Amino acid sequence: MGNKHNLKGISAAGLIVALGIIYGDIGTSPLYVMNAIIRDKQITEFLIVGAISCVIWTLTLQTTVKYVILTLQADNNGEGGIFSLFALVRRQKKWLVYVAMIGGASLLADGIITPPVTVTSAVEGLRLIHFQHLDLKAITTTEIVWIVIFIITGLFFLQQFGTASIGKFFGPVMLLWFLMLAVTGASNIHLYWPILKALNPYYAIHLLAVYPHGFWLLGAVFLCTTGAEALYSDMGHCGRENIRISWIFVKTCLILNYLGQGAWLLHNLDGQYIHSNQMQEAANAFFNMMPEWFKLTGIILATLAAIIASQALISGSFTLISEAQRLNLWPKIKIIYPTEEKGQVYIPGLNWLLCFGCIFIVLFFKESAKMEGAYGLAITLCMISTSILFVNFLQKKRINVFLRYLYLTVFLVIEFSFLFANLDKFPHGGYVTVIVAGILFYVMYTWFRARKIKNRYVEFVRLEHYIPMIQELGNDKTVVKYATHLVYMTSADNPKEIEHKIVYSILNRKPKRADIYWFVHVDVLDDPYTCEYVVDHIIPNDIIRVEFRLGFRVEQKISLMLRKVVEELAANREVNIVSRYESLERNNVAGDFQFIVMEKYLSNDNDLSFLDKIVMKSYFWLKQISLTEERGFGLDQSSVDVEKYPLIVSSSASMPLRRIFPKEKK
Repeated sequence: MGNKHNLKGISAAGLIVALGIIYGDIGTSPLYVMNAIIRDKQITEFLIVGAISCVIWTLTLQTTVKYVILTLQADNNGEGGIFSLFALVRRQKKWLVYVAMIGGASLLADGIITPPVTVTSAVEGLRLIHFQHLDLKAITTTEIVWIVIFIITGLFFLQQFGTASIGKFFGPVMLLWFLMLAVTGASNIHLYWPILKALNPYYAIHLLAVYPHGFWLLGAVFLCTTGAEALYSDMGHCGRENIRISWIFVKTCLILNYLGQGAWLLHNLDGQYIHSNQMQEAANAFFNMMPEWFKLTGIILATLAAIIASQALISGSFTLISEAQRLNLWPKIKIIYPTEEKGQVYIPGLNWLLCFGCIFIVLFFKESAKMEGAYGLAITLCMISTSILFVNFLQKKRINVFLRYLYLTVFLVIEFSFLFANLDKFPHGGYVTVIVAGILFYVMYTWFRARKIKNRYVEFVRLEHYIPMIQELGNDKTVVKYATHLVYMTSADNPKEIEHKIVYSILNRKPKRADIYWFVHVDVLDDPYTCEYVVDHIIPNDIIRVEFRLGFRVEQKISLMLRKVVEELAANREVNIVSRYESLERNNVAGDFQFIVMEKYLSNDNDLSFLDKIVMKSYFWLKQISLTEERGFGLDQSSVDVEKYPLIVSSSASMPLRRIFPKEKK
């Protein structure tokens, strides 16, 4: 049933787990946010105080109010994330599926740049370390690039072994990280006490209204909250209340660090113009405000925190795609469960695709400063999508209409402001994530749209009309027996119906005599972990329908599940599974099970519109490179026969073909 344990109360272990899993992305944002804000600008109190005020109130409104207080209420049996939220509201409006697809594609696309920008920002701290006593030269950009690639490649390589044991170290490491943020930040505030004015939202508003091109600063400010969506996605790992309590500590540490960076900048660089990479190193407040003796330790801790942030993103991407697949928004791909830990999945194809994408980003941009220029554009679309889905959740809960529209107005204004400010990043590399998001959305749209098109042309018939014929075939000894138990996967939701193609396969294509016919249907539910079944004895010991009701996070191992169902039915004497072959029946040998999988191909007889032709051709191309039906359902391939049949979604116009007789021939 649902993952109820995730809703339990606050615990010390849950708080530590939250630090290790939930806050990796948002917790490493101090590495690069201030660098992005001050680049190509003059350091002044007006800019620094106003910018940090923007950061503080962005964390307050966007992260605290929207996600921690409000959106975490939309739990799907303890699970969060944009697809879990969509599963709660998808029956309200059909067009919400497109909102969910945009959000999911954007989250995945921007995720490709998160590990590179985080790890690179941490490793670049080595530029500030001087090893004169070792007679070593300053580290170069090329060396930093190779270190980052080595770390990222190693991280993706380890995914196949699972992260259950590694995950135990995440919480303590991140606890040390946040304590370091708080201590280094607080110890520098005394350098410029007026920095505390940033706690007043007036300075944020004043900066945006008065500062030249102040609105575009939001593109850099937004980087402080990019991990908020991941915070919601990982709710199932440690529970809502643990997130809310731990966020108080996390937010306090983040604010102290931002205030400390601001104080250090105004104390050391007031009036200076930051315009070059050399100056950026001198202006890297995050590392420079550390004592010299602590810098190397700080860089190592920052790198570990960046790796943890990357790990959280990778695991989240696996979960996101596995959910999309269960909801029929993604082609079937191979999913591995490397450990017994609930919810932990590994998707080899996606893992290496993300790895190559991250390496490309590192080689393409080389420096975190350039990556920051591309970071954050796509994730704003995901946040907008979450707002739209959440307001429909509020409608489902019958929340007052005024409060619903107030929520929608406030957060869409904030998020569209961030979106427009981030558009400035498009020519500076933002186009990379937008293109990737577009490709991912097209895959989701194609899979969803093609299924809708072909499902319109799936012909269902009343099973009762064919029961006598199937029974007669089962008793016809002149037909060679195909199997003792013959199993078909059916998509018919109504237990009284069956696809015409299955009837055709049994009776017409090549008559298939069996002792018992099994029709198996999988119903994917809106909650995550339901795992139950219903048995309908249409004709006892002759025709049986089994319906599996599975949550969208449950792995579909139909062969294993059906075997368990059959064992329970046999134990209850509801079905006789002994072979009907006389020699085997005398020795009480169980009969064989044979699965028939109906595999579709696009018939040449179709006459489609241009758009539908592109969609259907893309769909069948995706099917060729994705898992086959039998592997997608987790069937034992040694007992599966595949039958191909044409899919005709739009018949061609009648051909002008006329018969002539021999005497008419010239």
